[in-house]
Amino acid sequence: MNKSVEALLESFERLPEEAKREAASEILRRSAKFKLPPLDEDTLVEAADSVFLELDKEESKHG
Repeated sequence: MNKSVEALLESFERLPEEAKREAASEILRRSAKFKLPPLDEDTLVEAADSVFLELDKEESKHG
């Protein structure tokens, strides 16, 4: 991941929840225009693992 993307994501994480939802919605809207190749199964499994690990971290902070 390049430095610009890292900086963008770090800034995103500092936003309040409502602003995060707004930014995510706009990024998804703009991303819909890209012609992306289909994801392979390994990429999908890796993404799912990452999401579940992040959810586990959040749950352990609040529970």
